[in-house]
Amino acid sequence: MRRIFTLLCICGTVWVNQAQVQTPKASVPESLKTQVGLTEINIEYSRPSKRDRTLFGEVVPYGEMWRTGANASSTIQFSDDVIMDGQTVKAGKYAIFTIPEENNWTLFLYDETNNWGNQVQWDDKKVVAKTVVNVVKNAPSQETFSISLDHITMDSAMLTLQWGEVLVAAKIEVPTDKKAMASIQKTMSNNPEAQDYLDAANYYSNTNKDIQQAKTWIDTGIKMLDKPAFYQLYAQALIHYKAGDKNSALSIAKRSLEASIAANDGAYIRMNKELIEKIK
Repeated sequence: MRRIFTLLCICGTVWVNQAQVQTPKASVPESLKTQVGLTEINIEYSRPSKRDRTLFGEVVPYGEMWRTGANASSTIQFSDDVIMDGQTVKAGKYAIFTIPEENNWTLFLYDETNNWGNQVQWDDKKVVAKTVVNVVKNAPSQETFSISLDHITMDSAMLTLQWGEVLVAAKIEVPTDKKAMASIQKTMSNNPEAQDYLDAANYYSNTNKDIQQAKTWIDTGIKMLDKPAFYQLYAQALIHYKAGDKNSALSIAKRSLEASIAANDGAYIRMNKELIEKIK
């Protein structure tokens, strides 16, 4: 009898545990991790939905501090020091707060992230960056609130907030050139490999630095390879052309074109043909 009672208790416990109700959240948690240049940027926030409501001026009052999302503080984290609207922001994790107005928003990065909603004892000393950004009205309607990084380049991105027909964006600049140059200087002084020479040369070429140095590096790297790939030869031809050595650029571009045709790579076939025409 005791065994039967114990068994019934166990079954009852299992039934209770399995009977927990699951329903969708009103605001879905979201995380975004991306790399801008050489800097990692992570964003975490919750996404409320419009649901046929009038958002700004009603759900989110004008002129009042907004948690910029739902639930816990929306946060952004940088792996390096960055610049927002001319203000240096140290590497770290920050809460995103905003004060929406009809024609512009004030955006804050705040050095305290363990908050729920607007329940924060505001301290101006914890504001690490503050900027006023214009509202882009009549943007494509966004049902669910969104924070994203858009218009990403090698050294910047736009931190974009969008909900309903309203969009605002602030520019974030990252120290790509500083990090890349430090890496190149360190690597090139310590037994660099073929790929190091190629990467350093391509960076110098792409950022319009010393093209003669880029030519020296890429020639050295190519010589270290048993069989350079068509895309490596194309980069070498392009650098030779930029350096003013048209004869060698033409010869290398023709080799790259042959290798591109053999690899059936349509993009590089086209690029090599265009480069050859430009050289001629």
